[in-house]
Amino acid sequence: MESPPLSVSPAVFQKFQKLIYGETGIWLGTSKTALLCGRLYRRLVALGIPSLESYYDCVSSPDGHEERARMIDAITTNETRFFREPRQFEFIVQQVLPRLRAEAEQGLRPKRVRIWSAGCSSGEEPYTLAMLLAEHLPAENGWDTRILATDISNRMLEKARSGVYDLARSVEIPKHLLRRFVLRGCADRQGQMKVRVEIQQTVDFRRLNLNQEPYLIDGPFDAILCRNVLIYFDADSKRRVIANLLSDLAVNGYLFVGHAENLTSISPQLRSVEPTIYTRTQNEADRAAGHSGSSSASSDPERPKANAASTAR
Repeated sequence: MESPPLSVSPAVFQKFQKLIYGETGIWLGTSKTALLCGRLYRRLVALGIPSLESYYDCVSSPDGHEERARMIDAITTNETRFFREPRQFEFIVQQVLPRLRAEAEQGLRPKRVRIWSAGCSSGEEPYTLAMLLAEHLPAENGWDTRILATDISNRMLEKARSGVYDLARSVEIPKHLLRRFVLRGCADRQGQMKVRVEIQQTVDFRRLNLNQEPYLIDGPFDAILCRNVLIYFDADSKRRVIANLLSDLAVNGYLFVGHAENLTSISPQLRSVEPTIYTRTQNEADRAAGHSGSSSASSDPERPKANAASTAR
């Protein structure tokens, strides 16, 4: 049976607009009225709340932080897949990893790599990265590789940490990586697959809201993937988020964005390498500090800068 439609007055919708923008940086235009009603219907049913106006009173109250997190879970879009936008992963394999390997061989950096998947959704992106790092910079050759994966949705992070996906998703993974890094479910797990534990252990999943500061993570990172996230932000939020991401990106590190996201002229520290791929250039502060290029990534994303829950998307 179809869910009965919710309605919301313009005044109440504007209240949700401001609350969601303040929490996430996402601006819901008036065309998203139906989306808001549809996404929040289940929360109203679960709580026995009769209207969106009453629900707003609940989520905006001083003790409503847990329900606000559930509201954000409900309204955020979480579309992802393994090896999404494959050209970017080809670039990582053909350009980024060989450069890191060469720098390590020349003694310019330790055999240590840190990558941040910002807006990781249900985990396919960071697990894709983890498979590629394990293949091309293996631990048995002395490489220490870690991936920080963050998202604003607790629901998506819970799924990501499980590492379990529908078996149909296996067609997205190259066969040699599938055989090496993914287990096929059997018995009560038939029709599912699970990322091997050694891959899962290289990914640190955390809740982080890109629109809130400080991020409470340790950079710098050799690469940051923030793909199909910025399209939900207005211009001011986008500039603020990019500035914060760049502060955690190593000089000459790479920033990857979605195919519909263009960062031209958004920051003088960004240089386009090819569409959707940018590198961070050195600025005056870096030169004054004597940062010559690649970072040794001496800090670890496993250790937050402070004991506080963070949140991304």
